[in-house]
Amino acid sequence: MTSEMTSNKPYIVKAFYDWIFDNGLTPYIVVDVNVYGVMVPMSYVNDGQIVLNVSPSAVGSIALGDETIELSARFGGKLENMSIPYGAVAAIYAKENGAGTSLDIEHPEPDDSAEAPAPSPVKISSVKAVDSKVAPKAAAKQQSTPVSKAKKPSLSVVKNKQD
Repeated sequence: MTSEMTSNKPYIVKAFYDWIFDNGLTPYIVVDVNVYGVMVPMSYVNDGQIVLNVSPSAVGSIALGDETIELSARFGGKLENMSIPYGAVAAIYAKENGAGTSLDIEHPEPDDSAEAPAPSPVKISSVKAVDSKVAPKAAAKQQSTPVSKAKKPSLSVVKNKQD
């Protein structure tokens, strides 16, 4: 029988999440982005932390897994997929009244048995601009000739007639 136990943090976070939600309140989590494995939109991080509304009505989907919280939500209109190891959760609380708990940050310990693989050299092929207004044969010919000056990308507004 082993005396070393797994972290109780996933159980605590899940229990508080259920308790807050079952009481009709909005669960929020505070995430420390300096923990290995945290994937969140970094432009919304303040002082190394991000506060996330994790209520089902605020996220596209949420899965409170065994090791991580996986969720998707919109930030500035853009859908972001996030992954948060439980070790990075600094607090979980109800927005309306602050009921909840703060938690210690747990940084994963490096596994001595697994070494990081050496980075393999990556070959990147060259990319050339192609004018979409040129006929396909001419576009193929344009691709084979070296381009001395890259074209600046641009957007154009397309309006559809409404019936």
